[in-house]
Amino acid sequence: MAGTTLSDIIVPELFNPYVINRTMELSAFFQSGIIQRDPYFDNLASEPAQVHNMPFFNDLTGSSENIVEGTDLTAKGITSSKDVSTTIRRGVMFSATDLSRELADGDPLTAIGNLMAGFWMRDHQAELLNILKGVFACADISDHILDITGKTGKLANISASAFIDALQLLGDAQAQITAVCMHSTTKSYLKQQNLISTERDSNSVEFDVYQDRRVIVDDGCPVEDGVYTTYLFGQGAIAYGIGNPEGHVATETDRDRKKGSGVNYLINRRCFIMHPRGIAWQNKVRANVESVSREELANATNWKRVYDSKQVKIVAFKHKLG
Repeated sequence: MAGTTLSDIIVPELFNPYVINRTMELSAFFQSGIIQRDPYFDNLASEPAQVHNMPFFNDLTGSSENIVEGTDLTAKGITSSKDVSTTIRRGVMFSATDLSRELADGDPLTAIGNLMAGFWMRDHQAELLNILKGVFACADISDHILDITGKTGKLANISASAFIDALQLLGDAQAQITAVCMHSTTKSYLKQQNLISTERDSNSVEFDVYQDRRVIVDDGCPVEDGVYTTYLFGQGAIAYGIGNPEGHVATETDRDRKKGSGVNYLINRRCFIMHPRGIAWQNKVRANVESVSREELANATNWKRVYDSKQVKIVAFKHKLG
């Protein structure tokens, strides 16, 4: 007779929301407000369509007119455009040959939930950095890229003044930038110069700050031939939605009784949208209808800026380290 199995422990209706919430609690991208879950995007991700049009009105343009008695004002129009997002489907399966022994210490459901949430946290961060690779490779986002690597000597290194230049790419909208994501080597370089400070939030959780912006460290940030890319973000720069379309099964368990003492399987799936606001998905390169691949998300052909430049709250800063 089998001992403890995954089906004995996991109730999908309770497990699924726990893992989703725990993933957001663990992720610095969510905690900093860079990625914000939006019920609107939850609904989009639950639609049967895999590409979603999101119309919006463009800002009003032109100037006011002089008022003259007997002279009509000129009627101005308002134009519209559309942002476009795509649903991403991902899945993972883990197995355990001796579940009860592995999870003997503590609450097994909490242990499994934390491990699964930690997996999705890392996977989502990799997903975001991959999306940014495609976004910043498209032609019409070049005004959001500062590349100082062509300068000589220390002028090619990240510095306080160069970081300010990166902020200036957004002009008078630069106050929107609230967080920065950098490679651990970049953080170490800045920390050696005493440029990284530590602050504490209302829950007494400590986090690092550079020039009043929260620091997120991820070694997935691009580095090639000594050139590092540091990303600057504003609040809500990335929209996030969790979908539950018809036929979607987020969590399943299975057991192979024939192998040794038995093998337990846990399958977890995500159907979600992770969308850089104002950068429309073009859907030009796509092999499968069901889901877009990471390679396709990193393809510059699939992205186009549709928001006004200052409304796109992402900047890429390319630099070297001394």
